[in-house]
Amino acid sequence: MIRIAAVGDVHLDEDVVGRFRPALEELPDSADVLLLAGDLTRHGTEAEARCVAQEFGGLGLPVITVLGNHDHQCDQVPQVVKVLSDAGITVLEGTGIVLECAGGRLGVAGAKGFGGGFAGRCASDFGEPEMKAFVRTTNESADALGRALRDLDCDLLVALTHYSPVPDTLAGEPLEIYPFLGSYQLGQAIDSAPTALALHGHAHHGTERGTTPGGVRVRNVAHPVIKQAYSIFHLGDHLVG
Repeated sequence: MIRIAAVGDVHLDEDVVGRFRPALEELPDSADVLLLAGDLTRHGTEAEARCVAQEFGGLGLPVITVLGNHDHQCDQVPQVVKVLSDAGITVLEGTGIVLECAGGRLGVAGAKGFGGGFAGRCASDFGEPEMKAFVRTTNESADALGRALRDLDCDLLVALTHYSPVPDTLAGEPLEIYPFLGSYQLGQAIDSAPTALALHGHAHHGTERGTTPGGVRVRNVAHPVIKQAYSIFHLGDHLVG
């Protein structure tokens, strides 16, 4: 059994540093790894990234993250990634990592993802250059996630994104914004490998549980949804959590 803690959309800045830390200090006793599903900051500044590093660094267990749309707002992604990496937090973007846990080798592949919508109600690579660029971004991110998942040699495989791979976990959000909350291509990427669990954030008013067309269990771990410092998932023959 591998124990995974996860949360997303913490939106840290100086005024909320310390909010999560008391609960996080207990993590080494209850989890093997902490996964962060993006939107770590409010506006993606280097200063806010230092707040994230202070809150989530030095916990005594591996911390792995993807970035979210908020983390891109100020065009300081390289600075944000460096601050997080210097704090020992692994940032994934179309890449993966394998961790040796007591319960086996855990593979985590991550990508921010992008919008686009879901089967029957999605954007298409047709028309104006701007629309083609939008869909191209979606496809490139999903393709990178799929490759990263398939390349990992591990016992249990987890996909980590910010945008949702399924519409199930968006229930509660206005239908009009579904195309900006996720894309079916991410679900296809997840289904292209023997993925055991997919985690995402972004949908603050969404629903916690969903499933890809291929049967992979999906969990929305956005902080406003789970309403706690993190959720714990026990991953083995069966998923608990």
